[in-house]
Formats: sequence, C-alpha cells, structure tokens
Amino acid sequence: MISAFALVAVSLLIGGMVFFAAIMAPLVFTKLPAEQAGAFIRQVFPVYYLYVLIVSALAAIALLPLRAPDAIAMLLVATLTLWLRQWLMPGINRLSDAARAGDTKAKRGFDSAHRLSVVVNLAQMVVAGIVLVRFVA
Repeated sequence: MISAFALVAVSLLIGGMVFFAAIMAPLVFTKLPAEQAGAFIRQVFPVYYLYVLIVSALAAIALLPLRAPDAIAMLLVATLTLWLRQWLMPGINRLSDAARAGDTKAKRGFDSAHRLSVVVNLAQMVVAGIVLVRFVA
C-alpha cells in the first residue's frame, strides 16, 4: 500500500512539473498578451509551488520506509520548492516590477534570478524523474 502511494506521489509530482513547464507556461505566453500573461503567471506560480511542495513532501514520507535515499531526494525537492516559493519568487517579482519601471540593473537581476529558478526547477524534475525510474526499475 505504501509503495503504491509513493509511486503515485512521485508520478503526480513529475507529471505536474512537466505539464506546467512544457504546456501551461508556454501556452500562457503564446495565447495571452504579455502584460496579462505576466500577471496570470504571477498568480499561478504560488499554486504550482505549493503543489510541488505538498506532493514532494508526501512522496518523501511514503518513500522513507522503502528507500531512504529517494526519500531524501524528495525532501530536497520539497525544501528547494519552499525556498523558491517563499524567497526567490518574491524577489523575482520585485525585480520584474523594477525592470518594468525602467531599472536596467533590476532587469539584469531579474534575468539572473529567473534563470536560476528555471535551472532549479529543471534539476528538481530530473531528480523526480530519477526517483521514478529507480522506483519502477
């Protein structure tokens, strides 16, 4: 039972992350005007990060008695997501606002912070994918 729950949790995690990155975000920016897309995405990201945080934490709990290294990997995903949601994302939003107001230094800061968030998110997807493959192998 616990192994089925762990498998479902890890599958939901990787599926949700890939759906958001590969389908949701690109659609928002291709189908909505730039200003609306930015405002919409700003509202979606806290929900997305909360989803990743909860599902990765549940996966960590379910994996702990089965595979401690994979549980630690999921705990790392959850911890990084907490950092992304509570610290990096608000900083990105402030830099974005300042850049839109014409602050060129803020624009460079936004670009760097945004790039960091993308790299961390991709790394989290890779970790979740590895845990999933290890689980079913």
